[in-house]
Amino acid sequence: MKIGIIGSGFVGSTAAFAILMQGIGREIILVDKNRKRSAAEADDLYHAVPFAYPLMVREGDYPDLSGCRVIIISAGVSQKPGESRIDLLKRNAAVFRDIIPSILKNAPEAVLIVATNPVDIMTHLTVRFATEGGFPAHRIFGSGTTLDTARFRTLLGQHLGIDAPHVHAYVIGEHGDTEVLPWSLVKIGSVTLKEFCDRNGVCLDERMKQEIDDRVRNAAYRIIEGKGATYYGIGSALAKLTDVVLHDQRAILSVCTPIDEVAGVSDVTLSLPHLVGGDGVLTRFPLTLQREEEAALHRSAATLRQYLDGLETV
Repeated sequence: MKIGIIGSGFVGSTAAFAILMQGIGREIILVDKNRKRSAAEADDLYHAVPFAYPLMVREGDYPDLSGCRVIIISAGVSQKPGESRIDLLKRNAAVFRDIIPSILKNAPEAVLIVATNPVDIMTHLTVRFATEGGFPAHRIFGSGTTLDTARFRTLLGQHLGIDAPHVHAYVIGEHGDTEVLPWSLVKIGSVTLKEFCDRNGVCLDERMKQEIDDRVRNAAYRIIEGKGATYYGIGSALAKLTDVVLHDQRAILSVCTPIDEVAGVSDVTLSLPHLVGGDGVLTRFPLTLQREEEAALHRSAATLRQYLDGLETV
């Protein structure tokens, strides 16, 4: 099974490493406008094969994507310290105008996973550019709040003293400043969060909830300030998404896709829990939110809609 990765920077190369170390697929093709960089990354990754799984890793150009089942798009300029994801829009929109037609020309059967930030808007653009040529929209989705959801589950699990996989919680909305942590939907195993805390004598007051919210919402800013970029978490998330598609795992994930209407806002791309499988996004799960959570989701959707409204001038 062949996997393409467009963009060999920190995110793309780390995703390739995560895929390699987990033995997902059989061949990885790295494509980058800087072919010296993609060749170097491919060589470095290939030297790890004897310590992991027997995958082929090589650099290539767009024609080499022929036959790919999954293509990760991580091309674009990097986020600067203090720069919001939305601020990246103008610089990355032009990149996608060039690369999407080249991808579809050479890999028309692939599922496309968008990772470039601001991922909600870049996914919206990818769908727009791709569907103009007849490409099915359900075979395109963005990493969305997959990583934010993992952060939420990890931090909450740490506070509760349980492993993160047993925390059933999602971050929804924008992957960024206006994302929403709907506490009312959280379950620990089969019980509500309140019931778990009451049974086990765990204090989870509003102060602690706000602290967890802040650490989830602002995680990327802290990491970028400290080391310039985030890549381990998102690279691992992209490997998981790739595995789900390649093996048709039917996983429920908070990826972002275009939605006709959400929280009173029309035609916007953001994250909600979706069923993802071999053919991309299969269905979306409706959420019953509390009034303040619904209002927060509306604000998140409206913020994204505001930027999408300005795309014609970008």
